[in-house]
Amino acid sequence: MTDMSDLKPQNQWVSEERKAGLGKRHRTERRFKLLGLAAIFIALAMLATLFVSIASKGYSAFVQTRFELNVYFDETVIYPNGDRSAQALRGASYVSLIRNALRAEFPDVETRKELRSLFGIFSKGASRQLRNMVMEKPSVIGTTTATWLIASDDMDMFNKGYIPRDVVEADRRVKDNEIKWFDHLVEKGVVQKVFNWGFFSSGDSREPEIAGIWGAMVGSFYTLLITFVIAFPIGVMSAIYLEEFAPKNRITDIIEVNINNLAAVPSIVFGLLGMGLFLNVAHLPRSASMVGGLTLALMTLPIIIISARASIRAVPDSIRHAALGLGASRQQTAFHHVLPQSMPGILTGTIIGLSQALGETAPLLMIGMVAFIVDIPGNVTDPATVLPVQIFLWADSPERAFVEKTSGAILVLLVFLVFMNALAVLLRRKFERRK
Repeated sequence: MTDMSDLKPQNQWVSEERKAGLGKRHRTERRFKLLGLAAIFIALAMLATLFVSIASKGYSAFVQTRFELNVYFDETVIYPNGDRSAQALRGASYVSLIRNALRAEFPDVETRKELRSLFGIFSKGASRQLRNMVMEKPSVIGTTTATWLIASDDMDMFNKGYIPRDVVEADRRVKDNEIKWFDHLVEKGVVQKVFNWGFFSSGDSREPEIAGIWGAMVGSFYTLLITFVIAFPIGVMSAIYLEEFAPKNRITDIIEVNINNLAAVPSIVFGLLGMGLFLNVAHLPRSASMVGGLTLALMTLPIIIISARASIRAVPDSIRHAALGLGASRQQTAFHHVLPQSMPGILTGTIIGLSQALGETAPLLMIGMVAFIVDIPGNVTDPATVLPVQIFLWADSPERAFVEKTSGAILVLLVFLVFMNALAVLLRRKFERRK
């Protein structure tokens, strides 16, 4: 019987050259690991820097300055001609109510120039606040009511510290008289910063203090809805046909090459295609979510087809063979067995493609969605814009208040993108557990 101790490796002589080679390989491996960790650290640091930079400029967009003012809802101002109809109530001069209240609060302001500066500390949207208040509760007419009104963008920036008071008056937008009036209101305790609900409930405006992203969010929803409805079924059906039914010949090879090439085409080319096809040929409404969704569907379609084909190809052939062996047809095998198994990857690729479409701007600029849209779109044919285009428009505006609006909208867009990618991960795990 063989002694097991004889099978143990004996100590062998190792040359110095081999030891040096092993040491070099180990040092190279350690350097590679350190470089990998350094690359990850640098990437995370750059990502954190980008996020902190955007957040530091955009968090203030979610708060807003407002002043409390004792407003006398003078019946002679609201009903100057005695007309008490709803139309007359809607068209009343509510700006005059604010100016009268300001004159009563600051009686020492008399010159026209000072009065113009005094009236400018409130937003132009403050009169709309009074109109909505009277329309909802007409009983306030004839009474004096303490009302919180939106401050102008310059006063809002000053209250948030973006406009310093310790610089020469000629170098800042808020003048000394306006600072004096602001300090007077602060001493009275009628200045406060509140959450800016209007940022999420209003459409675009040329006045930054009342501009919001709700119109862009609705437009983005309609655009992505059209993109999904068009691109998802066509992309999945194309992938199933190419993988399960199409013969392997020169024609299918050309189709595969073109699909891969389309996935790498710059997005602005799809914008040119959408402009020529949907606007100039089909004469669909310009700057509508329908046109934007169709254009983005063309751009997203190759991504969905490629990801769906990869997922279908990853399904083991044993599942196909087992289904065919039990008498299932090729169609039943594809739709009852292969498609459910590949659905996690298909959904992941689809959501990633929609996330990319959500952040696109160039193709939408080509079809006119760069227009200034104030109204909230009611359907897919109404003029609309999307969040990336809204960010582009605000970034091009000269007012300092639009800087925080731009960064705030970017934060909202990032939240949507993170949510969509997290949804892709959750759906993938859910379908994988069903297997």
